[in-house]
Amino acid sequence: MAIFGTTKKEGKKTAKAAPSRPVRDIRDAANRLAGVLERPWMSEKALIGTEKGVYVFEIPKEATKLDVKAAMEKQYKVVPLKIRVVNLPAKKVNLRARRGTGTKSIRRKAYVTLRKGESIQFA
Repeated sequence: MAIFGTTKKEGKKTAKAAPSRPVRDIRDAANRLAGVLERPWMSEKALIGTEKGVYVFEIPKEATKLDVKAAMEKQYKVVPLKIRVVNLPAKKVNLRARRGTGTKSIRRKAYVTLRKGESIQFA
């Protein structure tokens, strides 16, 4: 039989084990929710959206939509209707004080839509 022959060997097929996901502790979930909504995103576009019931928050890179929903329920006592997450890329910026360019960090924000009549007050 040649090394690169056309005949196939008969053999046992082994099932691959599925990768195991880490089990999260309940206490870990409570600690994660504390820092999910880092701060409100204050821009002209975000302020216009608040009139329509859409609020924008800066969130960490690891946060999921379910984390944002749970944090909204815990912190503001409202149930979001829809959540959209946007990843913002890093940007090159010119440095005035020093010669050369720098980089703005990667950011992430969440658009949270509330039901009609519901609103959030930022303190």
